[in-house]
Amino acid sequence: MDRLQAMKVFERVVEEGGFAAAARAMDMSPPVVTRMVAELEQHLGTRLLQRTTRKLALTDAGEAYLQRVRAILHEIDDAEAAAAASTRDLKGTIRIVTSPVLATNFLAPMVALWHASFPKLMLDISIDAFAAARVDEFDVTLMVAGEDFDANIVARPLLHGEAIVVASPQYLERRGIPREPQDLVHHDHLRDSGMAARSQSGPGRKLRLQPLRGDGEAQEIDMPAVLQSVSTELLLRAAVDGAGVGVTSRFLAEEHLARGELVHILPEWIFSRYTVYAALPSGRMLPARTRAFLDFLTQRVADEAMAVQRGQQRA
Repeated sequence: MDRLQAMKVFERVVEEGGFAAAARAMDMSPPVVTRMVAELEQHLGTRLLQRTTRKLALTDAGEAYLQRVRAILHEIDDAEAAAAASTRDLKGTIRIVTSPVLATNFLAPMVALWHASFPKLMLDISIDAFAAARVDEFDVTLMVAGEDFDANIVARPLLHGEAIVVASPQYLERRGIPREPQDLVHHDHLRDSGMAARSQSGPGRKLRLQPLRGDGEAQEIDMPAVLQSVSTELLLRAAVDGAGVGVTSRFLAEEHLARGELVHILPEWIFSRYTVYAALPSGRMLPARTRAFLDFLTQRVADEAMAVQRGQQRA
C-alpha cells in the first residue's frame, strides 16, 4: 500500500463527501478509491469512516487522523514548494478559518486583489463563529481578541480597533440623544450575546462602558434589551433600521456613519478595544505561501489605513 497516496485519497474522500466524488476529483476509479481507504483502515486497525447509504461521517479516530494527515500533507507540499521556489511561482492551497463577520467585512474585499497577485495560490476559507478554538487545524486563523488576550499561540496583529455605541438618526429623533452613559437606561439595547459581550457585561448582563481617554472609572448601565443575537450583521442592520442602540466596531460602522445611516453616540466612551489577529498553528514551519498571505494582509491593512488618513486630511 502506498501510504502517502492513501492519505491523500482519504483526505479527498472527506472533502468531497463521498468515494465517487473523490474518484472523479482525483481521476481514479471508485473501486480503487474505496479499496485504498479500506486498506488504510486495515493498516491502522481502526475504522475512519462510518458508511451509510446517504452520507459518510468521520469516526472519532477518523477526525483525529484527518487533522494529522492534513498537517503531514501540508508539510510535504511546503517542502516541495521550498525546494522548487527558485524555479517556479508559489502555488497550492492556503486553508483559512474565520468568523462570519471577518469573512464578509475583512477578508472578502481582499480576495480579488489576492487572486490577481497570486493566481496559483487558492484560498480555502472555512467559516466558524468560534474560529479561535481551531487554530491548529488551519494554516491561518483570523480572529478578534480583546485587550486581555494572552493565549499561548503564534499570532500576528493586523488591525486595532474600538467598539463604539451607535444608533440611527430616526431612532434618536424618537427617543432622544443620550448625553451620559446612564441615559442609556431609557433606551432599547440591541445586545450582542457572543462571548466577548458576555465577558464585558458580567453576570448582571449590564452594558459596561469605559472612558475613551484617561483613567476614569468604567460605568455599568442596566439597559433593557429588545433584541439579542450572536450575529454582528443582524444587530448592525437592526441599528440602521432604528430598532435600538447597539455596540459595534468602528471599522464596521464607518460606511454607515459616513452615509448618515448611523450616529456615533457617547463619543467619549467605548465598549472595548480589540485586535484582529492572524493566528498560526504551533510547532509548524511557516510555509512560503502562508508567509506571502500574511504579508499581503499586513500590506492591505496598512494601505487602507493610509487611504482613510488621506481622506480625513482632505475633509
